[in-house]
Amino acid sequence: MTRADQRAASLEIAGNRLAVALGAIWLALALVLASLVPAQGGAPGNGPELHVFWSVDCPVCIRQKPWLEGLEARFPGLRVEEMELSRTDRHHARFLEMAAARGISATHVPTLMLGPRAWVGDTPGQRAEIEAAITAMLAGDAALPTPGDGLRLPLLGEVDRAAASVLGLTVLIAFVDGFNPCSLWVLTLLLGMVIASGSRRRVAVVGISFLLTTALIYGAFIAGLFSVLAFAFALPWVRWAVALFALGFGLVSMKDYFRFGRGITFSIPEGQKPGLYQRLRRLRQDELSTPALIAATVVVASGIALVELPCTAGFPVIWSGILVEREVGRVGFAGLLAVHVLIYLGVELVILAVAIAGMRLGRMGARQGRALKLVGGTLMVALASALALRPELMEDLTGTLMLFGAALGVAALIMLAHRMRAAGGSTFR
Repeated sequence: MTRADQRAASLEIAGNRLAVALGAIWLALALVLASLVPAQGGAPGNGPELHVFWSVDCPVCIRQKPWLEGLEARFPGLRVEEMELSRTDRHHARFLEMAAARGISATHVPTLMLGPRAWVGDTPGQRAEIEAAITAMLAGDAALPTPGDGLRLPLLGEVDRAAASVLGLTVLIAFVDGFNPCSLWVLTLLLGMVIASGSRRRVAVVGISFLLTTALIYGAFIAGLFSVLAFAFALPWVRWAVALFALGFGLVSMKDYFRFGRGITFSIPEGQKPGLYQRLRRLRQDELSTPALIAATVVVASGIALVELPCTAGFPVIWSGILVEREVGRVGFAGLLAVHVLIYLGVELVILAVAIAGMRLGRMGARQGRALKLVGGTLMVALASALALRPELMEDLTGTLMLFGAALGVAALIMLAHRMRAAGGSTFR
């Protein structure tokens, strides 16, 4: 081998060694740079995954979709996986498995799962929690924000915020419903007639029997209404039909404040009042024994409850529609119905207690009835508008209270303006 060949071989060996050294340097530099890049960067598959189980028959799911569709754009690195359950059973097993791993039941949609946590339903509070959890996972926080949907209530203890909003809505509607002018007018008329007998025992027997009978019939009517709506709400137009019915009912009730009993009205028809008086007078017969008096009261109360039904149907319809829209199950509805009936009955039991204690009771006049019609009608219009246009307002207890407060404020302003006009005030024209 000549000296030139030896020199060329040496240069080749040196070049190979330099290439190996440069490759090692570049590899080390790449490893260092990779260690400086956050693990949850925008690389597909490395970021957090939000699993969404939903159904095309679920109005809450449909309402939630625009918010879900914007999450990936707002949180680069997040992947949203949507799994529809009603048109295929492909995702059912996974839904059951993932729900069991998080300690929840796979019964309601929408159900969203992120890491070890899960959310059922769609409320502003839940959306805020999910976004906070996504932010924490993208930032690499080991501990997700603690759930903020717990609310401690007297006697009930810790209650989910979504359940608290439904319970609060039920309490408010039932309380207002308890002041229904038709049922209060019949009750005060009944007690006034029985008080004339001078017997507190008779007043108590008749009053309790009457109220328990009407409450049971009213509760059965609401339960049947809920069952029908739960079946029919799969049709998208049914929610609008319920809202339009409640809106019409509320507007007619508000009209009765100004033109009581004129035109369309949901009050007890004048033609049925003579027969109603006659039935109530039978309960004043002194010769009736206690069992006979209870039986006669139950019969009379059953007939009157059916007569009252058109006057009292507004709030049950809108309340049942809201619960179906919120996807309250039958077990949850049974508990809420018990709360509704107890509060509705409690208002009238207070009136009965006053009648027994004082053995005197004034009859509800047209003025009080008109005021109650206005308050109930205004609230019904507000609830119907929210159900049709902004159902999320009633998914938070604060929003529900604000809705009721606004409706009561409007009713108070209408009464004030009407009285000023009746008194000839110059500030109202």
